[in-house]
Amino acid sequence: MTGPILAAPRTLTTARLSLLPPGPEHLPELQRLKADERVFGLMLHGTRSLERTREELEDDMEFWLVRGYGTWSVFERATGDFLGITGLMERPDGRGVALRFALWPECRGKGYAREAAAAALEFGHRAGLGRIIAVARDTNLASRGVLTDIGMTECGEFRHQGHRMLVFESVRWPGAVQPPSREAS
Repeated sequence: MTGPILAAPRTLTTARLSLLPPGPEHLPELQRLKADERVFGLMLHGTRSLERTREELEDDMEFWLVRGYGTWSVFERATGDFLGITGLMERPDGRGVALRFALWPECRGKGYAREAAAAALEFGHRAGLGRIIAVARDTNLASRGVLTDIGMTECGEFRHQGHRMLVFESVRWPGAVQPPSREAS
């Protein structure tokens, strides 16, 4: 693949966060995060074993090389603390490229998930992805709030393991006239 996605810078910086493509140096933090029921209990396929997290890290690094996008490890710039992950991944159910995020519960209420997810979403659109989706359980009000706050709109639903899952989307086709931002309203 060639084009804007592979040419896009891989590291993102926001007002408070650094988003870095994951590398082997992030494995200990990723293993703790993905094994924590409070964080990954709501994610597709649930919590991960140490070995599964190692395999996912290898897959994430390869995905970046092949696709030019993927998962970022999220760090607070002021402290260097690892806060969690955000990213863009192909959904295994074929629904498309999906935005995902999972941060430590201690980050809730501080706007970090919103800031990280917005940066990932903007990266995807700038890189040429016209449609990006996200999926959240209907009961996960925090994630639903983040998705709507960053401009994603609900566009469908499905059932997964007895749970009602809501599908959100952000559509920005290259060259299309976009509606004004919320700030301009």
